[in-house]
Amino acid sequence: MVGAHVGDVAPALAGTSLQGHRLSLSAWRGSVVVVLFWASWCTPCRDEFPLFKDRLAALGPADGLVMLGVMYEDQADPARQFLAELGATWPTLPDPAGRLAAAYRVVAPPQTFFIDAEGVVRGIRVGEVRAAAFDTQYAKIKP
Repeated sequence: MVGAHVGDVAPALAGTSLQGHRLSLSAWRGSVVVVLFWASWCTPCRDEFPLFKDRLAALGPADGLVMLGVMYEDQADPARQFLAELGATWPTLPDPAGRLAAAYRVVAPPQTFFIDAEGVVRGIRVGEVRAAAFDTQYAKIKP
């Protein structure tokens, strides 16, 4: 079956970010990565972004945490505005054809994947991530 499951190697993510940089999930092998599928029209996404920003600020320098966003059924301009408004600095990949969402079996945002340094999915959170859930899932990938 196609899709990301706990214990599987994370499906490939690659493309040109909204910020104009080529990137690939495989380039971060050796780092722990949190992949978030989100949309500017998604209220729970708006609610969880401050938590992601805080965790990245704390865990990025401490653990080498990388965050990678993937737009879900969204347009570039509103997505850029959303990122700027919320102060989100992590790269975000557009997914206009929905191929990345399909590879991860995402049917609605937000959905978050916790990927260890070996590139294996160790945790999946469907719906808004709150602090306790983030910490529980992050403990599974913490270096």
